[in-house]
Amino acid sequence: MSAEAADREAATSSRPCTPPQTSWFEFLLEEELLEQHLRKPSPDPPPVQLIVQFLEQASKPSVNEQNQVQPPPDNKRNRVLKLLALKVAAHLKWDLDVLEKSLSVPVLNMLLNELLCISKVPPGTKHVDVDLSSLPPTTAMAILLYNRWAIRTIVKSSFPVKQVKPGPPQLNVMNQMQQEKELTENILKVLKEQAADSILVLEGALKLNKDLYVHTIRTLDLLAMEPGMVNGETESSTAGLKISAEEIQCQVCYDLGAIYFQQGATNAALHENAKEKFFKTRELIAKIGSSSLHCTIDEQRLAGYCQACGVLTSSDDDASQQATPYNQIHNCMKSGNYQDLVKIFLEDNLALSLPVQFRQSVLRELFQKAQQGNDALDEVCFKICVCNTVCDVLQGQIIDIQFCQLFLKPNKEKIDFLLEVCSKSINLESASESLKRRMAGFLKNVCLGLEDLQLVFMISSHELFIKLLKDDERKLLVDQMRKRSLRINLSTKPVTSFYDIPASASVNIGQLEHQLILSVDPWRIRQILIELHGMTSERQFWTISNKWEVPNVYGNVILGIKDNLTRDLVYILMAKGLHCCAIKDFVHAKQLFAACLELVTEFSPKLRQVMLNEMLLLDIYTHEAGAGAAGERPPSDLISRVRGYLEMRVPDIPLRQVIAEECVAFLLNWRENEYLTMQVPLPLVQTNPYVKLGQLLAATCKELPGPKESRRTAKDLWEVVVQICSVSNQHKRGNDGRVSLIKHRESTLGIMYRSELLSFIKKLREPLVLTTILSLFVKLHNVREDIVNDITAEYISIWPSSIPNLQSVDFEAVAVTVKELVNYALTINSNNHFWLIIQADIYFATNQYSAALHYYLQAGAVCSDFFNKMVPPDVFTDQVIKRMIKCCSLLNCHTQVAILCQFLREVDYKTAFKALQEQNSHDAMDSYYEYIWDVTILEYLTYLHHKRGETDKRQIAIKAIGQTELNASNPEEVLQLAAQRRKKKFLQAMAKLYF
Repeated sequence: MSAEAADREAATSSRPCTPPQTSWFEFLLEEELLEQHLRKPSPDPPPVQLIVQFLEQASKPSVNEQNQVQPPPDNKRNRVLKLLALKVAAHLKWDLDVLEKSLSVPVLNMLLNELLCISKVPPGTKHVDVDLSSLPPTTAMAILLYNRWAIRTIVKSSFPVKQVKPGPPQLNVMNQMQQEKELTENILKVLKEQAADSILVLEGALKLNKDLYVHTIRTLDLLAMEPGMVNGETESSTAGLKISAEEIQCQVCYDLGAIYFQQGATNAALHENAKEKFFKTRELIAKIGSSSLHCTIDEQRLAGYCQACGVLTSSDDDASQQATPYNQIHNCMKSGNYQDLVKIFLEDNLALSLPVQFRQSVLRELFQKAQQGNDALDEVCFKICVCNTVCDVLQGQIIDIQFCQLFLKPNKEKIDFLLEVCSKSINLESASESLKRRMAGFLKNVCLGLEDLQLVFMISSHELFIKLLKDDERKLLVDQMRKRSLRINLSTKPVTSFYDIPASASVNIGQLEHQLILSVDPWRIRQILIELHGMTSERQFWTISNKWEVPNVYGNVILGIKDNLTRDLVYILMAKGLHCCAIKDFVHAKQLFAACLELVTEFSPKLRQVMLNEMLLLDIYTHEAGAGAAGERPPSDLISRVRGYLEMRVPDIPLRQVIAEECVAFLLNWRENEYLTMQVPLPLVQTNPYVKLGQLLAATCKELPGPKESRRTAKDLWEVVVQICSVSNQHKRGNDGRVSLIKHRESTLGIMYRSELLSFIKKLREPLVLTTILSLFVKLHNVREDIVNDITAEYISIWPSSIPNLQSVDFEAVAVTVKELVNYALTINSNNHFWLIIQADIYFATNQYSAALHYYLQAGAVCSDFFNKMVPPDVFTDQVIKRMIKCCSLLNCHTQVAILCQFLREVDYKTAFKALQEQNSHDAMDSYYEYIWDVTILEYLTYLHHKRGETDKRQIAIKAIGQTELNASNPEEVLQLAAQRRKKKFLQAMAKLYF
């Protein structure tokens, strides 16, 4: 029996792992319904699940009258099921990547064996004995698919597999899993036995220089309906899905390269074969393009294979491969040429081409060799470690502990090499300021850790140090070191245990406190505090820096800790974590908070909850600054934690209001309106003002634009904001007996202060929420009785038109708030034309006409591709145009006024003629005539210049009016096109003038 036949027999005995869903299964047995199902955008169940179900049903053993288990009968139903499975695979274009990802080895083995059968491959024939060039295209392709899969399965089986954590034991499930595992092992055994034959088949396929065809649903239908057609259309060169010769060679080369690379572990010569195949694959991909429909190669994995082959194989003629740093490092390690190894690392500090993990792995290998007794490698380890450390510093990474250990006993040679590495790792002429600051900070910290003043002077007098640090900084550092050297003797050794650290009396308390202030490593902070408390028990070390600030609600709890060391440690870890949050150093903040959480969990449930709350806030900040800024939705776990915090009802837990504020803003920013509107607990709304405000905002946004009867929530939000912006009036009798009225701007009438509301709004980024709250404040601003120029805004009609007690509203504060809000909104999206119109209206209302024109024009530019398209009429409304006309008029740009009068729905001839009569115009006057398309205005200009005797200007006007496209007899489309072209050029000229 052949290996292929053995595979088929093994596959036939597979049992189903998933019970069939009869409701849809029987439904899809109709072939037309199956094709309709597959054409759906997201079919449910998915195609691969259909393959499993069809084959499992077809392979069900039967039971005869004597209750004996028989092989699956070869009846019409089972043949139809197998055909349907093949059709689904054909729908997936026989993509092995998709099939391997979703189908088990037994199921895919059964599927491909059925493909061989239906493609008329003789069951007892070895594939290696078949001449592919003499076979029909679909038959040859079936053999190729099977052998490619065989090779890929062997390679995949050699990879380590992560064990799935088993669930609750269920006997029937465990039996099925065991059966499938044994079946898979049997199939793999057969595949490995025939691996050599499969390789020969694929090598032979590379010699085929012709296109092949793979079965489609149509060709499978032909085979099923009329067996005689196998000698007709289905075997012709045009039946099925065409796979080009280049695509076939690319796939086969990649699969052969993978098997050769895998076998190279026991036969190094095969790495040359793998290299040849992979490089050929790369050439073919470049030829056919990476976007090929039928050739999907993982180019990242291919690049890794090519790189690995380049290192593992040596070819004197391949200069490009020898030139790679990986190859050079491999050769240096192999030959013991460590001097060149250090040189490669030093050069890469400027190029930064080697990954950090690779650098560390080389250093670990050197340390291992040194520990085996090769003392000559100690110096090499130090030099490679210095190169890695400087590289880490320039990339903003934490300094490795190995550097500190190797630098415990510095000498002149070590300092010289350190300075050499620093100098060659940074190009001061092209380096950014951040790189320079990192390098300067690193050299300062090295100086602070040195006891010998001569070594300090070596660094401080070096050219690099002088260029990086200012004179005052250098002098201050040297003075500090000189004073300290009179009384400090640093000879401490590194400690291995956190809880067993001997106090060293020779260490000066002041220097330890200085290190405590600078350190952000929680383990180092704990070490220093243990050492300080071992030296004196009278000091409260949490007070040594006035920069360490902890909110009062937390401070009272922390300072109540009885153990002095624990109190200092908790306070300092939290203070440093909060400071790192404030400066957006989220990595160190997470480390500090995690250490603090681990510490307080042992003795204080209250502080444990406090730390969990702070870590939630940190995770919100981290996401908003990282993935959130790129538009990526937060993970569901983070959203659940935010909801859990808002619903938390743990008594006596100190809470910071900013966390609730950030949580509500977070939910609004990620459009969790359904939760805020319908699911948030009512007691929470009544007790937390930010939740109430968030609920009203979410409900209002949810109903926009909405009919009038659905604006109840808008009215509720309006009343809440009006209360916040109201002032409390008090009467006070003066010394003269008169009664005066005192207004308190920050009143307690509302659910929060206006400054708190403004702070909360500035945490929002969702455009709809910002537009809603902005339109509310604009409407509130417009309600004022003495207002002259209204500000326009989107959705402004949803708000009430009046306030019962106008005197109670602080309209000056409202005006300031509107300005602040629109400025903030434009930092979120500077291209929102509605917000730009609001900004322009504000400048117009405050008589800043040039700035108003700037923003009116910017609003039109952002929504029309810089006026290359027509500005939408809801942006350049008649009101906006009239305000632009007034701005130009007050700026004495009268010709611009006349041109803008054409933009109105009904041309304002009166204003245009009056503007043209002005002789003291500050604009370009007659050079603007080419932008006028209204013939009446041009005729008036001709008359006006004739009356004034201005012959030259009259000729310009006559030339403008004489253009054929302005002829009144032209079709309306021509006239509109002429007007649109002049609008575009005029607005672009205006934009260049006012931008």
